[in-house]
Amino acid sequence: MSDLEDEATKQGNLLRDKGDFDGAIAAYTEAIRLHPHNAQPYSSRGQAYFRKGEWAKAIADCNKAIQLDPTMAEAYCTRASSHGSSGDLDNAMADCTEAIRLDPHRAEAYHVRGIVYGQKGDSDRAIADCTEAIRLNPKLSKAHYNRGNAYLTKREFDKAIADFTEAIRLGLRHAEVYSGRACAYSKKGEFNKAVADYDDAIRLDPTQATMYYNRGLDCVKKADYDKAIADFTEAIRLNPKDAEAYYNRGCTYGEKGDYDKAIADFTESIRLDPRRAEFYGGRAYAYCENGEFAKAIADYTGALRLKPQCAKSYWWRAYVYLEKGELDKAIADFTESIRLDPRHAEFYSGRAYAYYKNGEFEKAIADYNAAMRLNPTYAEAYFGRACSYRKKGDHDKAIADFTDAIRLNPEYAEAYYNRGHTYAEQADHDKAITDYTAAIRITPNDGCTFYARGYSYSHKHEKAKADADFAQADTLGYKPGKYSGILRRFCFWRQNR
Repeated sequence: MSDLEDEATKQGNLLRDKGDFDGAIAAYTEAIRLHPHNAQPYSSRGQAYFRKGEWAKAIADCNKAIQLDPTMAEAYCTRASSHGSSGDLDNAMADCTEAIRLDPHRAEAYHVRGIVYGQKGDSDRAIADCTEAIRLNPKLSKAHYNRGNAYLTKREFDKAIADFTEAIRLGLRHAEVYSGRACAYSKKGEFNKAVADYDDAIRLDPTQATMYYNRGLDCVKKADYDKAIADFTEAIRLNPKDAEAYYNRGCTYGEKGDYDKAIADFTESIRLDPRRAEFYGGRAYAYCENGEFAKAIADYTGALRLKPQCAKSYWWRAYVYLEKGELDKAIADFTESIRLDPRHAEFYSGRAYAYYKNGEFEKAIADYNAAMRLNPTYAEAYFGRACSYRKKGDHDKAIADFTDAIRLNPEYAEAYYNRGHTYAEQADHDKAITDYTAAIRITPNDGCTFYARGYSYSHKHEKAKADADFAQADTLGYKPGKYSGILRRFCFWRQNR
């Protein structure tokens, strides 16, 4: 190698390491001009082209280097990386294996092959190769990063976090490393740590819509809806065609009760991708909460056209039919949801409520029994069966079931209220008052319960207490004409959503 060629090669290496790939390529080209039969400058220029993302040119230079020196493991490594980046995984794998044969101590060859195994979906071999690369070069930060990705794929989140952390410690402070660790934290349910890592990732690279989107998802899980909406909005600004971002922002608006904005976002997600059943389901839910039941039914029907085997969509549509009072259609949809997936207690409970509303109390009780067999801790099923027993006049069984519902959910105001009402019908006003008082403790702004307790006080001739409760009921907006023997708020629509 002449002095001029050596100087040009050194200059190329310096520029490449600084990230000036065009300058490096020019320097290597000069070295090649001075000595066109030397493999090294071709291999080095190939590395510069690879780092610049010009994979075809990188492969061409590596081909020439290998032609001049078939034992050059470095050139096989670079060509493998270029094949892998361009999607030619088989040739990438072959080049890595040849590089390892030529130089079994070359950590980068194992590392690149580990990446290729990961791209081919073989996480175990990816981990094995990255581990060997780390053994040969413990400071190879990218091997820790890529092994972390393989562990993430295998759902071994603690190991993934350890590798991402080590990559950062070794100086690989890149957005994708923090993002990878954030994903692992999120999968573990450690949402505060996940959001903190996404903060760092976004600080390092604020142009990636996916990072805002993922941080938004974790903010939703923290119930930080305003920040989630801000993140989804930024993701949409960076990628206006991201139907998922509109969908999840719509879901978040729904959590805040802003159903008009939710509907607008679901509509846009459907426009961008009309093949996604869940987009129609999201809008259907928002329409239902907005009281637009016909539109909700149309959207659930649209979801079922796309996924006719989706039991949940039948279940949701059944509840909308319940809201509309179309009980036969509701029962038919609940029945279809059960046929498609008989493992869900809430499907039986929904149909039981429809039977209850239809006056078919024996069928309601049978379905509540089925729900309890599937989920013995399902308080709402005990509550529903209690209401059905009460309608049949079997007050003892009703009280027993209300009591079980309260045992399973001690803050179940409806169960206290309705057990109290059942005691009142039996003229046991002391127990009724005790239950009404418990319900008031849980829901102190419910005028109906104050009125019911006043009713029991009046039967005990405790006029002052009765008048005080009637007055409080009036203050809370409850009118006496609304009180009757009808069980109050017996509907699982909101409880099960």
